Amino acid sequence: MKSAMTYEAYLDEVTTLITEKFDLDDEAAIALVMQAQAADYFILHDEDPAMRTLDRAHRDASAIFKRQDKA
Repeated sequence: MKSAMTYEAYLDEVTTLITEKFDLDDEAAIALVMQAQAADYFILHDEDPAMRTLDRAHRDASAIFKRQDKA
């Protein structure tokens, strides 16, 4: 099984991936993650450590970036 990150480390990883994959600055990536968190996107991640893997962080970074167009 892949190791899980802490909730805070997971949010940091998603933020970092958004900056790297989509060429956003830190401030913009942080804002996207904070908006997703405020919209309860990460509720299950907080409750289930198995969801906090690097593979999942890549998928979530993409999903969160794509959601901004629909907001």
